[in-house]
Amino acid sequence: MILIDGKKTSLEIQDEIKEEVIYLKSKGKKIPHLAAVLVGSNGASKTYVNAKVVACERVGFESTLVRLPDTISEDELLHKIEKLNNNAEIDGFIVQLPLPDHISEKKVTQAISAKKDVDGFHPENIGRTALNLPAFLPATPFGILQLLERYNIETSGKHCVVVGRSNIVGAPISIMMGRNSYPGNSTVTLTHSRTVNLKQLTLMADILIVALGKPEFITADMVKENAVVIDVGITRIADKTKKSGYCLKGDVKFDEVSEKCSFITPVPGGVGPMTIASLLKNTLLASKRK
Repeated sequence: MILIDGKKTSLEIQDEIKEEVIYLKSKGKKIPHLAAVLVGSNGASKTYVNAKVVACERVGFESTLVRLPDTISEDELLHKIEKLNNNAEIDGFIVQLPLPDHISEKKVTQAISAKKDVDGFHPENIGRTALNLPAFLPATPFGILQLLERYNIETSGKHCVVVGRSNIVGAPISIMMGRNSYPGNSTVTLTHSRTVNLKQLTLMADILIVALGKPEFITADMVKENAVVIDVGITRIADKTKKSGYCLKGDVKFDEVSEKCSFITPVPGGVGPMTIASLLKNTLLASKRK
């Protein structure tokens, strides 16, 4: 079994981006600028956004953090987004999810300019991804592709089973794994909460990608020998033995599944860090396109 180290790979990609930024500076060209909008004080969201700001500093990007109260109205937030769309200094920006209940995530996602949508959630980018046209790929699925590529994992002709159909991970990665490219060219099965023969399907998977949000849902008896297992899930579980009071669990029961597979991502330290690397790559691309 080979452990797919997302943290190490993410740092390698960031080093590559840092070299590009140094080159841009040497030529007197514009430095990529990423903005992040944080609404409210959700602890996990704060952690994610702070990690993105630190990553920007590491690679030499300019960054802006826009903090807004959770009482902000939907119209006010949409106005803030429009200002970012029209700010020529900012190459790309994200609105950290989840948002307060009174704000429509769908409206917010569609309000972000597709040209600055470095999270890759805008319908235009999703559509272009499906058609295998140049697009900002959704950050987490993009990170999964980079892990498969950098670990030289064969995907052509393989049966890829995706568990979970969210618009952020499951649905887009199912499209991307089926495209005529590498990584891709897989035969893809997308499963979800209404799938009745899930175990039968996961046992057929050469590549199993799990993005369900249910801790340790995938057990060893659901995975075939030598499968590649990509665990996207991350859930906080109360644990009094930890100083933090919790531990992090993936959607895969790592200890037993790792005994059967050829490659596996850990949680934490697997797919998570790659999301940030993808976000930085998309921001660099946005800056170049301008």
